[in-house]
Amino acid sequence: MSAMGIFRAAVWGLIAGCVAIIVYFGALQPRMTNELPPAAAAGADSTSGIGGPFTMTAHTGETVTEATYSGKPWLMFMGFTHCPDICPTTLAEMTSWFEELGSDADLIQAFLVTVDPERDTVDVLAQYMTSFDERILALRPAPEELERFAKAFKIHYEKVPFGEDDYTMDHTAGVLMFDSEGEFSGTLDLHEPRDTTISKLRRLIGKDRTT
Repeated sequence: MSAMGIFRAAVWGLIAGCVAIIVYFGALQPRMTNELPPAAAAGADSTSGIGGPFTMTAHTGETVTEATYSGKPWLMFMGFTHCPDICPTTLAEMTSWFEELGSDADLIQAFLVTVDPERDTVDVLAQYMTSFDERILALRPAPEELERFAKAFKIHYEKVPFGEDDYTMDHTAGVLMFDSEGEFSGTLDLHEPRDTTISKLRRLIGKDRTT
């Protein structure tokens, strides 16, 4: 083979390798098709049906229900520890929101609810959450509880197999907000301006400093 032929073969080999890497990591990426619950997307009049009772185990080992933090507004995000990008990014953003809010962040309770309880044991979640603000609790529902929770909170989740022995999770993205009475109060989107997010959070806790 000529030197030019060897060069062309090397270039095409490099391109093929890059494509394979892109396809592999694309498969790992969770497919988040719903930025907010379908009921919320349908309009304000339909959001009253979002929410309900639940019982889950926190990464701290305590049992948490919808009444545990009664009287306190809360944020809820669906995710899983094997998520390569969106989930840790959202939790890092939550951490930065709390840092900006300062002591006012103590007035909000935040939750990560795993959609992958099969792999996300309490111990796994406890280790995972050491990277984020300690005021964010990771909750692990039993599989049957996750199913009930998803229906009540209008959450989509689905196991998506890839390869022979692996899978990722497709699930609703966005952070759900609930007021101090447990009523759905809107969503936070990582694509919106940071000032908008902070303003929403201050209104949620009754400390809107934008006016």
